[in-house]
Amino acid sequence: MRNSAVLAVRRSVLCALSCAALSAALPGSSAAAPQPREATRVPFAARHQAVQHGGIVRAANASAKGAKGTESVNDRATIAYVDVDKDPNTYNSSRAALAVPAGARVTWARLYWGGNLRVGEQKPPKDNGRVLIAEPGGQYKALLADSLIGHRTADGADAFQASADVTELVRWAKPGQWTVAQVNVAMGRSAVGGWGGWTLVAAYEKASEPLRRISVWDGFETVGPRAGELRVPVDGNRFPRGVSGRLGLIAYDGDRGTSGDYLAVETSRSESTRLSDSANSEDDVLNSSITEFGAGRTVRHPDRTNTLGYDSDVFDLRGALRAGGDRVHVRVGSRKDTVWLGAVFLQADVRR
Repeated sequence: MRNSAVLAVRRSVLCALSCAALSAALPGSSAAAPQPREATRVPFAARHQAVQHGGIVRAANASAKGAKGTESVNDRATIAYVDVDKDPNTYNSSRAALAVPAGARVTWARLYWGGNLRVGEQKPPKDNGRVLIAEPGGQYKALLADSLIGHRTADGADAFQASADVTELVRWAKPGQWTVAQVNVAMGRSAVGGWGGWTLVAAYEKASEPLRRISVWDGFETVGPRAGELRVPVDGNRFPRGVSGRLGLIAYDGDRGTSGDYLAVETSRSESTRLSDSANSEDDVLNSSITEFGAGRTVRHPDRTNTLGYDSDVFDLRGALRAGGDRVHVRVGSRKDTVWLGAVFLQADVRR
């Protein structure tokens, strides 16, 4: 059993170091801490890599919702805020469960958030690098981005992604649903539509689980008819035949029902497999969904099937790794949509 006094001290230190408190945590308040700079393009690079007994899990939800009857693309749809906390001092909030196995120890965790600043209203980019986060059963803490923020105005959108390390907060949290609010997304109606959301990614170790490679890459890159394809060399190690694995992807402004976007995994110089499942077709993989292995819906509130331009999906890699390989390189492309990519994460067994 955890010592409650030690836990309290750890949480106090965490809030002092990692979650700079905003005065009264009001939507219009400003943090004294400096904001990291922004760039229109952030090349994908390795954020976290490990080999350990354990795995990787994620929680995710959208920060925007459509008017009743919005069932397809977010283009020209009227977008409103998701708001589950009923707090008049927050302008959006949503929840999702992080399924860390019982008895596991979180070794690394990071929160990613982003969206469109320009819909019917224009949100100021100065707020891109701050959100509110609450652990299960806890109170909101202000969280500031701790690395370069991606922010690009193009094709009628004003898109961004920010992120911050939350390892200590997640490590000492109770099981349950996390709440994230104040993601700087706009509401209203426009030709390109509104979108936004957040994903909490956590690596854990547990002695009873297989030895696995864990890799997280992030950045802020545009994919589309003019921008071309993105290729990410997520892992360059050899994998034996028949191992299990999973691959996660975070992306913005993928339109449901618009064909032409794909997610492929290269396992050798000559082997490439396009990923799909029951919720994400091979030719429309960026389809505004938050799923795990297709039919496996995540525990979140609200739990809408169509997340209107926000994708945070986890795919089963057993098919792609059936014959083994000497790498896991990810390729993402779109022939019709302009899409922004935020992160990819991998878990794969070292041996069968």
